[in-house]
Amino acid sequence: MIKKYPEWILTVRKGMLNVFSKYSLPRWVIFAGDNLAVFLFFHLAYLLRYNFNLADLSPVLVFNQALVATVIYAIFGLVFRSSSGLLRHTTLTDISTVFIVTTCSVGALIVLSFTSRLINFGEVSNVSYSIILIHYVAITVFLFFGRVFIKVLFRFATEVGNNKKRVLIYGAGDMGFTVKRVLLSDSKSDFSVWGFIDDNSQLQGKKINGLTVFNPRILSVNYLTKNKIKTLIIAINKLTPTRKSEIIRTALNYDLEILETPAVEKWLNGQLQMRQIKKVQLQDLLNRDSIQLNMDLIAKGLNKKTILVTGAAGSIGSEIVRQLARFNAKRIILVDQAETPMFHLENELREKFVHLSYNAILADVTNSRKMELIFKEFQPDIVFHAAAYKHVPLMEQNPHEALRVNVGGTKNVAELSIKYGVTKFVMISTDKSVNPSSVMGASKRICEMFIQSKVREEEVKTQFVITRFGNVLGSNGSVIPIFTKQIEEGGPVTVTHPDITRFFMTIPEACELVLEAGFMGKTNQIYVFDMGEPVKIEYLAQQMIQLSGLTPGKDIQIVYTGLRPGEKLYEELLTGKEDTLPTHHPKIMVARVEKFDHKILLARIDMLIKNVYLLSEQDIIGLFKELVPEYKSSNGKFNKTESDRSELSIKPKRAQHFLS
Repeated sequence: MIKKYPEWILTVRKGMLNVFSKYSLPRWVIFAGDNLAVFLFFHLAYLLRYNFNLADLSPVLVFNQALVATVIYAIFGLVFRSSSGLLRHTTLTDISTVFIVTTCSVGALIVLSFTSRLINFGEVSNVSYSIILIHYVAITVFLFFGRVFIKVLFRFATEVGNNKKRVLIYGAGDMGFTVKRVLLSDSKSDFSVWGFIDDNSQLQGKKINGLTVFNPRILSVNYLTKNKIKTLIIAINKLTPTRKSEIIRTALNYDLEILETPAVEKWLNGQLQMRQIKKVQLQDLLNRDSIQLNMDLIAKGLNKKTILVTGAAGSIGSEIVRQLARFNAKRIILVDQAETPMFHLENELREKFVHLSYNAILADVTNSRKMELIFKEFQPDIVFHAAAYKHVPLMEQNPHEALRVNVGGTKNVAELSIKYGVTKFVMISTDKSVNPSSVMGASKRICEMFIQSKVREEEVKTQFVITRFGNVLGSNGSVIPIFTKQIEEGGPVTVTHPDITRFFMTIPEACELVLEAGFMGKTNQIYVFDMGEPVKIEYLAQQMIQLSGLTPGKDIQIVYTGLRPGEKLYEELLTGKEDTLPTHHPKIMVARVEKFDHKILLARIDMLIKNVYLLSEQDIIGLFKELVPEYKSSNGKFNKTESDRSELSIKPKRAQHFLS
């Protein structure tokens, strides 16, 4: 429990804290101090043995025997490194090491003394057994209590005052104890450990170093308010996503700051450091189990293959590259037109994947000549097509570019893949292509239809696969980084509508499923990912504010701005005419899609792309609606009546001309 001290004690403690903060004894000083104590305590052992009767002692003999004992203790001290730890951070392991050193040393002295008596080696090595044992007890007690005393002083100096945050550690196992030790040993820590929480009923009610282990039911408004507890640190190995999500949600309900401890394998040099204890991530609230991949299937599909990734510097593309780097690919070709993101990706690959063979190429997927040079030079075996314009509001303002890049780029890369004998082509699609309400969604649906049509042409050997999933947490321009920036700036956090929902998964999770779906062995399939339950964006904003240690509506306001052009209240993964079939992976399903005349569709798409800049915005929208009948634009300016269109000098028959 935290105590209130008089002012003079606080002043003393502050002075001690300054000393501890600025100074720490070098290991050689601790080693020298330990051995000086061994030498002096050997003399003390003689004095105790002879009741301080100096007349019965030979100073020279005592001195020489003390040197012998000190050398032996020093040797074992070096072997077991008993002086390697900081005294202020002394642990049970450090104390045990000291005990091992003194025990081994006394054993060696007894053996030396016994041997010396047998062979009459001399008085210096013939030490009395009683002296050895007295010295052993004295030096062991001294070294033990000396270290404990320093640790107690340090704990007193760093004991938290009323201005520090009280912390509960969730997990009373080894990791929880380690977190407690790190918090107490860091002089700059802003936390005071109040106790532990653990699900294990056998631990509940017991104490660890004087701190109580509580039942999770202790988390209540009354208890937390009464004891002024502000923070919860999760410190449990192998915690299931479901249980972790439950703990976080419970803590958020009580306005607790929530921190977590990284996995042991991520500790720096095997040691946990204070800076590694960080706030939990939003994806921990998704309550999604980890994905189990068919590693053999993926490894076999990627082994010794040349792989081309378009949009390689984007959120999805770059993560696909990271996932591919885990396997034995022959070479990875990175294609993207964004220079700065490509620069950062290349630096990351150079640092983290030193053995990876790759080429980073700045290119626009709509530039057929440039892309053909790439295909001709590298002859890729597999293509992951992630390049696309994805931002809904921007595409509403620039439908020509949605057509040119999304549809034109897909057409270009797919046709080159067929021409140069690519074995497998995997396209990244989106849930916004289902019953689209936006230009972006409609353009991606046309991309899907183009791929499905192309594969039906004769003599096409390339396997085409389409993966369709929802939003990924933290992708460039998504709500997560936007909300994060708004929270950092003090708000408000802007949400378009209180009822708007979206599907979410993490970027690594989405890309792992892309790899799995890419090697399921079938072609002309649309693979739909299990996105879990849709999440309300308003709820997401509230959770992010709370995870930042703030209160929604008090510290940070949430403001509703209205749906943007092309935006839907909710997304879908299937159209009304689609259903799914299961696959061997529980999180991947095959969408059964409606049939259409692929020859007419390909001809229309080809004509549309060739005339992209000859068409007005209204022409493009009209053509999109012809190609994708389920496309219902939610953008007011694209839902004009025929009379409205005439005012804009739009000829209704013009779109039909390009489709005929």
